[in-house]
Amino acid sequence: MRRLVVFNSTSLDGYFTDARGDMRFAYNVAADAEFDAFTAANASAGDGALLFGRKTYELMAGWWPTPAAAAAMPEVAAGMNRLRKYVFSRTLTSVSWSNSVLLKGDLATEVRRLKSEPGEGIVILGSGSLVPPLLAAGLIDEIQVVLIPTVLGGGRTMFEGTPGPVALTLTKTRSFKNGKVVLSYEPMR
Repeated sequence: MRRLVVFNSTSLDGYFTDARGDMRFAYNVAADAEFDAFTAANASAGDGALLFGRKTYELMAGWWPTPAAAAAMPEVAAGMNRLRKYVFSRTLTSVSWSNSVLLKGDLATEVRRLKSEPGEGIVILGSGSLVPPLLAAGLIDEIQVVLIPTVLGGGRTMFEGTPGPVALTLTKTRSFKNGKVVLSYEPMR
């Protein structure tokens, strides 16, 4: 069975977007070659798939296929453009970014189906509307959080709307010179 992994950045005070829904705070940190290599390795490794909600899909589709993205982060852009992308939306009627598939069915049912298919893992990037219901349904296998050394003072958490407590076990940590820390958790089952 394919694993479903969440990979998101959060501020030190727990927000994955600021009060305006902006995620750029995650990039307003000192450059770090080791973190850039970590990101490039994640993006270029394997033939998994990405899972997006509409807002994150539109944000990503507006950046990664551009020449500016290819110049700024060539390995990441190549990986993002190559990977299969599943997009859940009630309002989109089509998706045009390479290798994208629009899904309109029941979220949990569709994700169970995707997880049961052969292939490498599926990663949720951003997409705060998908994380809470999938976590509640027991479909998320791992949560990787990049802790950004920034305090936003308000915004939206990626777990907003998650019903009840969900106990997690810390499985890995990795820190970088720019102050970012990657924390990996698995839900206790």
